[in-house]
Amino acid sequence: MHISPPLVIGILSDTHGYFHPNLLHYLKDVDLILHAGDVGGPEILDGLSTVTEVRAVWGNIDGWDLRREHPEHNKFEFGGVRFWMTHIAGRPGRWQRGIEKELEKDPPDVFICGHSHILCIERVEKLNKMLFINPGAAGRQGFQQVKSLVRLHIQDGKAIQAEVIHLDD
Repeated sequence: MHISPPLVIGILSDTHGYFHPNLLHYLKDVDLILHAGDVGGPEILDGLSTVTEVRAVWGNIDGWDLRREHPEHNKFEFGGVRFWMTHIAGRPGRWQRGIEKELEKDPPDVFICGHSHILCIERVEKLNKMLFINPGAAGRQGFQQVKSLVRLHIQDGKAIQAEVIHLDD
C-alpha cells in the first residue's frame, strides 16, 4: 500500500485588510492557502501568494475589486478531498438560509466559512461526517480576543489533522 506524504492547507478568514506579521511564518510550508472572505483588499492576497497558491472567496466587506476576481462560493478538490468554501454560512445546527439544503444534497468532505470570527472545527455526523471549519479571524477588526488560522493536514484523500494557530503567540 502506497501512502502519499501529507499536504498542508493554511485556512484563514476575516483579515479585514490587516496582514498579521506572523502570517508568513505560519504559512511558509503549506501547499495551498484558503481565505474564507472579508479579505479587506487585494494586497492581502498578494502577500499570501508569495508563499503558494491562494484561493479566496469574497466576504460582505469586500469591494468589487475582490468580487470581480473571486467567487462567493468556491467548490474544488485538492489532494483527493472535496472542499466548499464561502464566507457566510452559519454553523452546524444553525446554517444560513439555503446552505443546509445544498449541504444535504452533496456534502463536501470539508466545509469552510468565516464571518462570525468564532473559531470552530467540528465533524457533522448527519452530513456524511463532513468536517466544518471556521478559522476564526486573523485580523484586528471584531470582538475576537485571539487572532487565529487553521492548518489542515490531508493525506490519501482524508483530512487527518486540524491544527489551530494563535497568531499573537
